Amino acid sequence: MRLNPRKIIIDFLLGSITLFAALILSGCAAVGPDYLPPDPTVLPAWHTPLEGGLTPGDMDPRMLANWWTTLNDPELSSLIERAVAGNLDLKKAGAKVREARARRGISRADLFPTLDATGSATRSRGSEETGGGNTRELYAAGFDAGWEVDIFGGLRRSVEAAEANLQASREGLRDVLVSLVSEVALNYVEARTYQARLAVAEANLKAQQETCELTRWRYEAGLSDELALEQARYNLESTRSQIPTLRSGLDETKNRLAILLGERPGMIHKELEERKPIPVTPLEVAVGVPADTLRRRPDIRKAERELAAQTARIGVATADLYPRFTLKGSIGLEALSPGNWISYGSRSSSIGPRVSWAVFDAGAIRKNIEVQSALQEQALIQYETALLSALEEVENALVAYANEQVRRQSLLEASQAAQRAAKLARDRYAAGLIDFQVVLDAERSLLNLQSQLAESDGKVTSNLIALYKALGGGWTSLTVDDKTSILVGERK
Repeated sequence: MRLNPRKIIIDFLLGSITLFAALILSGCAAVGPDYLPPDPTVLPAWHTPLEGGLTPGDMDPRMLANWWTTLNDPELSSLIERAVAGNLDLKKAGAKVREARARRGISRADLFPTLDATGSATRSRGSEETGGGNTRELYAAGFDAGWEVDIFGGLRRSVEAAEANLQASREGLRDVLVSLVSEVALNYVEARTYQARLAVAEANLKAQQETCELTRWRYEAGLSDELALEQARYNLESTRSQIPTLRSGLDETKNRLAILLGERPGMIHKELEERKPIPVTPLEVAVGVPADTLRRRPDIRKAERELAAQTARIGVATADLYPRFTLKGSIGLEALSPGNWISYGSRSSSIGPRVSWAVFDAGAIRKNIEVQSALQEQALIQYETALLSALEEVENALVAYANEQVRRQSLLEASQAAQRAAKLARDRYAAGLIDFQVVLDAERSLLNLQSQLAESDGKVTSNLIALYKALGGGWTSLTVDDKTSILVGERK
């Protein structure tokens, strides 16, 4: 009798109806706790008084995403764009996103039936002592299908955890991006600060050389003693000794910048060789309210998604307390000779449910639920810790930014007074009206104050960068959507 394709189709339809009925049954609620996002209570305003140009106004998301443009430095903007394209830590974070996306796909695949195709052709010969030495052939081909019916939701909880993990990895990518752009900006400002300090040291060195020559002339003319000459010389050499240290710091900063860009050390020395001023901060900076910052910061968003993933894993563990229902089915052809392989009589099929249940496991499943519950508690604590750390970081940045501007203003006035005092001291010493010790003290004070002023200029800008980072700036809008998503091959 030949194979009846119609009957085979009917058998498969009956099997499909059975699977569809099981699918309806699988709509039961998943076991384990349903996740509810935490609702942290925060103050409506920052504790630190907003001074030095800080305002409580709402921040423009586009501006915050590209906050470095407020510094109006094309070189800095170029470096950040290159860092986004070449930084190795960012590429690694992008690879983690792709890994999490693939793992989500694996979890989703468990919700669907599996279908395997098999085929074999064997020839066997029995022993003459036990089987008469007969030779037997067997030809077989078919399809095997299986599906675990997710009645208690263990597989759905697994997908839920995988989805939350993917979202957490995306937030981790954004957190790396926020840190990257701030580190590039901080190192760039540090490089410009070193250049400013070098300019101060070199200008003072030139002035002290003139003072030393004046002292030497007065000594040779018998108008001054040798002590004044030696004092002028050690003051000069003390200033000269600071220059190599500043140059080393500048080179180290440039090397760090190169690494952040994903390039070899020394690759950007030439383009940063020209000395340029430290970027100036804007007159006003809107900082918003604490709630906006907590919603925006990627590290907090990541911690919240990790908490959601761990909550779902409790459901995965809880599902092991219940039976597992699996539908198995197969259809195929079996024959002892190739000629009979496609006959109706060679048809074979089977379909039916399978139930498995861990009746006794010495409490291992319940202990695993306890483990997952304890991990959820840890994830909640980690989330709360991230909240507190974020608030602390912003409050500290607000204080530092405002106070450094006050300090800078005092240093500016002090350095201007020291510059006038140093000029007066040199003029009066040249006229023989004062002792050289007065000149020495004036020049030392001038160098110290001008160097501190240059450092403070850089510190003001660095503190603003730290504030933008603390507020979660650097990813909100165009930065991630147009650049980073391309970098990591982002897909929904």
